[in-house]
Amino acid sequence: MRIGDLAARTGVSTRSLRYYEEQGLLESARSAGGHRHYGEDGVERVAYLQRLYAAGLSSQTIISLIPCLESPSAATSDGAFERLAEERDKLTAHIAGLTRTLESLNQLIDANRNHRAS
Repeated sequence: MRIGDLAARTGVSTRSLRYYEEQGLLESARSAGGHRHYGEDGVERVAYLQRLYAAGLSSQTIISLIPCLESPSAATSDGAFERLAEERDKLTAHIAGLTRTLESLNQLIDANRNHRAS
C-alpha cells in the first residue's frame, strides 16, 4: 500500500510515517518512481509504534529498544531488560502522578457539586 493508504488506515499523518522511516522504525519498498510501498504488516507496526509513543517513550528510546524486542539475543537481552525496567519505572511514576491529579479533580468536582446543591 502507498503512504497515503497507510496513513488513512492507521490515522497517522504521512509526515509521521516518513519520520518513522527516517528513524529506522518503519520499512518501505520503493517503486521505480520512488514511491513508498508498505506491506500489510505496516499497519500493525504503526499501531505498535503509536502505543509506545502514547506510553511516553521517546523516539530515541524506541529506536534503542526495537532491535531488542524484535530479535532478542544474549547480546541484547541484558541491556534491553535494564532499559525496559527503566521505562516501566518511569511509566509507573507517571501513572501515579496522573492518578493523584485525577483524585484532585474528583475532589474539586465533588466540592463544586456540593456547593451548587446548597
